[in-house]
Amino acid sequence: MSDILFTRTDERLGEFAVRPVRPAEDTALLHGWLTHPKSAFWLMQEATPEQVEREFREIAAAPSRAAFIGLHRGRPAFLVERYDPAEDLAQVHRSEPGDVGMHFLVAPTDTPLHGFTRAVIGTVMELLFADPWVRRVVVEPDVRNRAVHVLNEAVGFRALRTVSLPGKDALLSTCTRAQFAAAAGHAPEGSAAERGANR
Repeated sequence: MSDILFTRTDERLGEFAVRPVRPAEDTALLHGWLTHPKSAFWLMQEATPEQVEREFREIAAAPSRAAFIGLHRGRPAFLVERYDPAEDLAQVHRSEPGDVGMHFLVAPTDTPLHGFTRAVIGTVMELLFADPWVRRVVVEPDVRNRAVHVLNEAVGFRALRTVSLPGKDALLSTCTRAQFAAAAGHAPEGSAAERGANR
């Protein structure tokens, strides 16, 4: 049985899909992504394959967390983590019902596609908002990661303030369902092929 949870077709770039991370099978892939110099903001540059596998096994075992591999035309292309900000950001964020935290990473490549990262974050946001419980997405990227701040703003995020988190100063930002829909020019859409546990 397929473990695809969500699919979305981008007008220019074709089909995107999302499936759960399979820690044992995906360790080599994820280790390559997370230790790449372009992934420095993930703070896992020195991680061993064993540490990467352990991290994703812990995520899979946690009721309030989930990790997903994003596919582009059937090939692994990005990572998504969903988490509960009421737990992970309790010291810096007053969580409300319907809040969900998110991290995403586009796989490093030497042959980037124009508009690909924007299509990825659009897919991630539609994945999260496909859950009717979700009302707002919370992110906390490193304040130095200017490229992702621009990207976040483009899909509807609004910066709240700078906060101190382990390993970084972060720009705490949120995006409601309505803000994302307004930025995208339409309501969030996509298909949930299966329901599964949701970093």
